[in-house]
Amino acid sequence: MGNGVERRAVSPMTTFFSYGFRPFFLGAALFAGVAVPAWILILAGTGNPVLLSTARDWHVHEMLFGFLPAVIAGFLLTAVPNWTDRPAIQGRELMLLFSLWLAGRMAMAIPLVTPFFAAIVDGAFLVALVGLLWRELAAGNSWNHAPVAVAISLYAAANMTFHVLTVSGAETDLALRLALALDLFLLTFIGGRLTPNFTREFLAGHGKKERPAPFSRFDALSIALVLMAALAWTVLPLASATGWIFLAAGTVNLVRLLRWYGWLTWREPLVLSLHVGYGWLALSMLVLGCALLGIGLAKEDAVHALTTGAVGSMTLAVMTRASLGHTGRPKHAGPATVFIYGLVILGAMLRVFGPGTGLPTNLVLGSAGAAWSGAYLLFALVYGPYLVRPSLDE
Repeated sequence: MGNGVERRAVSPMTTFFSYGFRPFFLGAALFAGVAVPAWILILAGTGNPVLLSTARDWHVHEMLFGFLPAVIAGFLLTAVPNWTDRPAIQGRELMLLFSLWLAGRMAMAIPLVTPFFAAIVDGAFLVALVGLLWRELAAGNSWNHAPVAVAISLYAAANMTFHVLTVSGAETDLALRLALALDLFLLTFIGGRLTPNFTREFLAGHGKKERPAPFSRFDALSIALVLMAALAWTVLPLASATGWIFLAAGTVNLVRLLRWYGWLTWREPLVLSLHVGYGWLALSMLVLGCALLGIGLAKEDAVHALTTGAVGSMTLAVMTRASLGHTGRPKHAGPATVFIYGLVILGAMLRVFGPGTGLPTNLVLGSAGAAWSGAYLLFALVYGPYLVRPSLDE
């Protein structure tokens, strides 16, 4: 109080629920650090889980509709105020939304309720998030971001479709493919904005003359091809035409990535990691296209290039940058952050390419899961204190 200004004490709970990235990034990281090892133990036969769905469906559902939506929520609830020029969703409203997400994870893991009730509890989170997103975009007249809201609305519908199929005893692959298709679009659309924008900012700040290519018809073509591949994969997952569309989409998006001068950001891994994540996205479409044509990797391994590679790299790139920037810290990746990036890449490489080495399956999957989930646990360890404490610039 030497300057005559008295600061009011802010409770940790108030700080934690002051912005969406705080609870959802930490919750997603801790969940990824627990759910993946649990799945590895199930695969190894060390446990006999009693779940509301098959063990495989539980794993895929919790990664696609549990872990990833938490990251998406953290990102959107932090970005939307900038899109709409409106106050951030915080306090009780944010606490309730986070509680819905937690309740969904519990309902899916602990079979104390009926599958129908679990579907309602688990589905409520994405439905609530969609409602908040549309409300904010409408209030801020920010309709240029409507494609994101449409994608999240379809994501909520995919989750409910999963539950309808599960309760009826049918195969859930259609709902899971729809979710993965939406992931492809979101990574292409959002990653295609963040990566060149942050790269442009970095290059300008470091006196580089090069600049990422501005958005053009070529970028629109790259997004359109991803949408075509995603739609074809959803409705015609075994057609050879789907494989060729994936190859075209992957090739065009790889060229798109090269137009952003990512190699010039090597001095700042916080920016370079976005290029790595988008590189995984292009690679995932190429290997998945080949797999659908009977070339190269098994289809399951190719899908993991998207989930462990593209999703893993891009989510951590966004989570680390947003957590630093929105807590008043320098936007620079220190050694611990670089190690986080390295772990998630190692985990993805082992999961995608490890099965083809001939090594024991449990060894490969166990090592991949340990590295991948370890990256998120390290994020929680390093960034958790930033997320629960007031920002340095407050």
